[in-house]
Amino acid sequence: MEWKQRHVLDLDTWKREELHYILEQTSSMDELLDRPIKKVPALRGKLVVNLFFEPSTRTRVSFELAEKFLSADVVNWSASGSSIGKGETLRDTAWTLEAMGADAVVIRHGAVGAADYLARKLKKSVVFNGGDGAHSHPTQALLDLYTAWKKIGSLERKKIVMIGDVLHSRVARSDIIGFSKMGSRVVLSGPPTLMPRSVDALGATYDPDPRSAVKGADIIYLLRIQRERQDEGMFPSLDEYHQIFGANESLLKLAGADTIVMHPGPVNRGVEIASNVADGSQSMILGQVRSGVALRMALLFVCLGGVRQ
Repeated sequence: MEWKQRHVLDLDTWKREELHYILEQTSSMDELLDRPIKKVPALRGKLVVNLFFEPSTRTRVSFELAEKFLSADVVNWSASGSSIGKGETLRDTAWTLEAMGADAVVIRHGAVGAADYLARKLKKSVVFNGGDGAHSHPTQALLDLYTAWKKIGSLERKKIVMIGDVLHSRVARSDIIGFSKMGSRVVLSGPPTLMPRSVDALGATYDPDPRSAVKGADIIYLLRIQRERQDEGMFPSLDEYHQIFGANESLLKLAGADTIVMHPGPVNRGVEIASNVADGSQSMILGQVRSGVALRMALLFVCLGGVRQ
């Protein structure tokens, strides 16, 4: 197919066939990760800058590994120690990096729309959104789709239950868009104080009782409690949250033995998920981490290295 997505900013404009295409490309890259020598020359001569204004482990490291496995030259940039501390704007930072020869920029920023702004200001560089505020995290959603697709096959008419802090989660919004486009039914659960005002507008339904919500679920997706983005008093205590909304063995039994468990990380054990569930046989959390490398390799290859016909 002809690839038309120049940047990876959000999934709003993606079509289902584009999602399927990326899943297939990711499967090819996934096979490379099992090879003794993982490096291929697909992006030799390309320069990718990882521009992170917020802390990150999985997204930053998986992008860096993906870039290096494809033989790109990599520059890791962080706000601390840069000219941002001297008053340089995001626009001028981006223009400077592009003038230095950057073919692509991966950006994580606390401001909603930062990646879109960068894409409009840069003339040649491809922009990958590594997370913008509480708005969007498209590559996380794509790796989640791939992880689920690889494990359970077609996502058509599958039920995914997302439990936790939906209000502050950029992952939740992108996953709802992605899974819905693949034909899945998304049900949200969690404290009413951590839900957006209009769940219907997101394309999901809301069930305040997680025990009711998970019945018949193919996927239980736990969302991290984002204490750094929320005010005090959103719920009484972390212990009470875990007792009501945390994923434990009794919750999994209500869902079924074939239900898979997912979490975008970092995991707050004993809050949104019990350790025996996070480490259990139904958990796909480490599978998501592996998928993150393969998925980002696929995106980099398609956007920078050419498309396999």
